[in-house]
Amino acid sequence: MTMQGPQPATAPGMPYGSPQPVPGTYQGAGNYGFQPQPMGFPGGFVPPPVQSQPTMGGAIWMPIPPSVPNCPPGLEYLTQIDQILIHQQLEVLEIVTGFEENNKYELKNALGQRVYFAAEDTDCLTRNCCGPSRPFTIKITDNLGREVITLHRPLRCGSCCCPCCLQELEVQAPPGTTVGYVVQNWHVCLPKFTIQDEKRRDILKITGPCVLCRCCEDIHFEVKSLDETCLVGKICKQWTGLARELFTDSDNFGISFPMDLDVKMKAVMIGACFLIWAGAALARSLQCLDACAAEREFRGDVQPQENSHATAHHHVDKGAAQ
Repeated sequence: MTMQGPQPATAPGMPYGSPQPVPGTYQGAGNYGFQPQPMGFPGGFVPPPVQSQPTMGGAIWMPIPPSVPNCPPGLEYLTQIDQILIHQQLEVLEIVTGFEENNKYELKNALGQRVYFAAEDTDCLTRNCCGPSRPFTIKITDNLGREVITLHRPLRCGSCCCPCCLQELEVQAPPGTTVGYVVQNWHVCLPKFTIQDEKRRDILKITGPCVLCRCCEDIHFEVKSLDETCLVGKICKQWTGLARELFTDSDNFGISFPMDLDVKMKAVMIGACFLIWAGAALARSLQCLDACAAEREFRGDVQPQENSHATAHHHVDKGAAQ
């Protein structure tokens, strides 16, 4: 007689890879409802015990989760976490030469286990000519090397002076299947974005502070319901230290969302983080240009004054000699 081991407990009749309508959903959410659950798993799900942690390339990867019904392949990881930490890797060649390289990122859970690895795929000419405002494609892979999420950002303007051509990002999971969009909303001074589903229906709102470059403190972007009365999550740009902030474009981000938020919207929030990162890099470069322009203007104002003083002394000395 064959003995069968105990099966991992799952929520009966509730495949939590797909959105679940629940009471108390926020306005405009449609079927993307949730109940705040800061810790644990939704619907009584109990994960199977982890016997070992897989390692690849010296990094500890999050164990491969079991398959989830109605969940895009590769997004099963997102069903088990409510936080994502994104660390941009430092490129030594870029620091030394200033030559823009393709950016690479580690996406980790709260335990420090790598969930995904993201790499930019942009040609050299675009990277170095367009700078932080460049269009890009970011490919996100899991611990099996499968590309599970693709982010596409076209060339757009990020200035409030051009409201007809603001930033936008498309999220595909798996590649070729669009699950949502992140679009920038026009505002005079605040960075505002809207998270949309695959049919371009508004799902969530994102609002950030007026100043994107602050010294010695984190910058928080709040993810809210459509009526902006319910806080759903946060996207935070972490302060990485004075030297790193001044001499590199390497950033660290943190994303928090409800455990039972639909995995597709979690993937779109990851895309929103990368779009916000691009906006922060662009704002930082514009502030550097403004500082250089102000310095040149200051030097231009000082120089004529010095020349006028020298001319006045020359006339005084000439008159005294006569």
